[in-house]
Amino acid sequence: MWNIFRYYFLFFIFYSFLGWLMEVILIFFQDKKLVNRGFFIGPYCPIYGFGAILITYLLHYFIFSPILLFIFSVIICSLLEYSTSYILEKIFHARWWDYSHNKYNLNGRICLNTMIPFGLLGIIMVYFINPNILKIYNNFDNGVLNVITIIILIIVLADFIISITILIKIRKDSHLLAKDNTEEMSKKVIEKIKGYGILFKRIFMAFPNFRFKHIRRVIKEKTVNAKNKINNYVRKGNKNGKKDKK
Repeated sequence: MWNIFRYYFLFFIFYSFLGWLMEVILIFFQDKKLVNRGFFIGPYCPIYGFGAILITYLLHYFIFSPILLFIFSVIICSLLEYSTSYILEKIFHARWWDYSHNKYNLNGRICLNTMIPFGLLGIIMVYFINPNILKIYNNFDNGVLNVITIIILIIVLADFIISITILIKIRKDSHLLAKDNTEEMSKKVIEKIKGYGILFKRIFMAFPNFRFKHIRRVIKEKTVNAKNKINNYVRKGNKNGKKDKK
């Protein structure tokens, strides 16, 4: 049981680190600055680790077909990203990333620009990276692997506790928008949270498209109200026009 956990845990950490590295490099080329991506303080993005495990565990039946592997990799990773976005929004009352400005997006949670790379990464992972990981893993002594696993596990658990504490604090401060949930107030709340320290400031650097849920709801309500007012005005105008004709 421990050997199985050890293998999948190190596998998870490797791909979480690889995903983090990929995002850091991508942001560097886009914005010309280094940003520590993800919720955690350490260099890993768990969503990539979970995605890698799901693809490896569920799609080994389709290793004979690169096309099917590509399609199902896209489906699995897109479902994972969408569900993660939805769950995080419900728990912390905030949208952490938003693809609404991209073409072919679904509720701003996933978009075609990220779905296709997921499929390509799935193929590269299954055909090229995984076999080499297994070779390297098998070359290590069990005692060494145990020590590495325990050390990394302790670090990740400590990181998890600290990061969750930070996110809970952000969630609590979001309630300041309950009475005044304007965009201006949202900015003030974010600046207040950043003032708690570098670890809080890092979160907003890692997620530049962060938005409190309250703000989006208010904007939506204002839009709906404005449309209703216009519709009511048009209806009244039509009624008055009909009366004048009579």
